[in-house]
Amino acid sequence: MSYCLNPNCPNPQDQINSERCQSCGQLLLRDRYRVNNALAQGGFGATFLAQDASLPGEPSQCNQTARAPSQLHHKLWKWARKLFEREAKTLGKLGNHTQIPRLLDYFEDNEQFYLVQEYVSGLTLQQEIKRSGPFSEAGVKQFLSEITPVLQYIHSQQVIHRDIKPANLIRRSEDRKLVLIDFGAVKDQVTQTTTSQSEHTALTAFAVGTPGFAPPEQLAMRPVYASDIYAVGSNLHLPADWQIS
Repeated sequence: MSYCLNPNCPNPQDQINSERCQSCGQLLLRDRYRVNNALAQGGFGATFLAQDASLPGEPSQCNQTARAPSQLHHKLWKWARKLFEREAKTLGKLGNHTQIPRLLDYFEDNEQFYLVQEYVSGLTLQQEIKRSGPFSEAGVKQFLSEITPVLQYIHSQQVIHRDIKPANLIRRSEDRKLVLIDFGAVKDQVTQTTTSQSEHTALTAFAVGTPGFAPPEQLAMRPVYASDIYAVGSNLHLPADWQIS
């Protein structure tokens, strides 16, 4: 089955595996990507699983994830475009880190924005916690040993993620490593000002983050690199029935 991403399609979900939508005539994005199904819906858009139809056999390892915002008011659309361009730029800048999905393509189609990234198969940390319960002491040490090098890397590139939470950490099935996803809230143009404690503060135009994980300075629109560390620590104090997504 395929999924049509035309926002005006009257029947996007009931499609055969073809190159054209039965309802509106559109199906392949950019005459290349066949979307199979929706994976998740979030504040910055939706995530879909797709295949690259331009490659012989459309092998499963070439599945991609695509992001698209919903129909928006013009001002919000311009804001979404800015976020899209920033996320694409940041993912390109971060390059080929083994615990960050690679950016494979990005484009605009029918006033919708799409990022095509490496598909990461596995459970999120949120799903793990609900299934197995809170971390043990050994689990905490293992978690920190896996996520700390990722933070060191993105911070060395002057990037603050600003939304590190269990739903944005996937345990990759093939090697059991944690992968950090969803860079839609990143701060990558760090304006550094010196405080009395000689800390570097990244000024930003709006507050982003998830309540319960974002620290006060981030919600006050003054995130620092340590804001990501605070968020990582918040991941260690979740009960098994934790519900925030």
